Amino acid sequence: MVFRKSGTRFNFLDVQLSDGLSFEIFDEVSVNSAIIFTTAYDEYAIKAFKLNSIDYLLKPIDEDELKNAVEKFKKNNNLDQQFTEQISNLQQLISEKNNTQNFKKRFVTKIGSHLKMVPVEEIACFFSENKGTYLQTLDNRNYLLDTSLESLESELNPDLFFRVSRQFFVNINYIEDILAYSNSRLKLLLKSNEQEIIVSRERVKEFKNWLAN
Repeated sequence: MVFRKSGTRFNFLDVQLSDGLSFEIFDEVSVNSAIIFTTAYDEYAIKAFKLNSIDYLLKPIDEDELKNAVEKFKKNNNLDQQFTEQISNLQQLISEKNNTQNFKKRFVTKIGSHLKMVPVEEIACFFSENKGTYLQTLDNRNYLLDTSLESLESELNPDLFFRVSRQFFVNINYIEDILAYSNSRLKLLLKSNEQEIIVSRERVKEFKNWLAN
């Protein structure tokens, strides 16, 4: 069996060849190129369209039908290209959205009858204590928040904050010292105070990777 190739990016293929039906080719190999089938018989049309065909031309081939088949290929090819470009554009938009995600820029806490806004740049860490969630500023002030550490996971910029344990999120800009600690853990000292923060053992590796990014 022999392919009859044109000078374009698709193939002309006779249905009936000297050694059998060309459909048998598709049983032996994977054919990715587009096909225009040509034949003197119309009985194989349904079979042809189930394969990778653009059109099915009966012999003798009409010039207008051939032209329409080529135009159909060009149109389909353009549609495929447009689809590919749309997918590429969509992936880019998703990537840009992820890179510019709107993380929290400030937190609001209540002090008596007043509300205080605290920019994330001034927050050294977040921690939980006695079922409450607090933020701690560089001047060692703690403010109660109406949220949980779990909720903060999606609200904090991961480039700035890391959850080192079930109890603490720390700001990378306020880590003053990192010390080896027992049981393969790490101990952090923050610039905001002398409180010791322990990086849990299961988070040490990820924490080190975070520091290196």
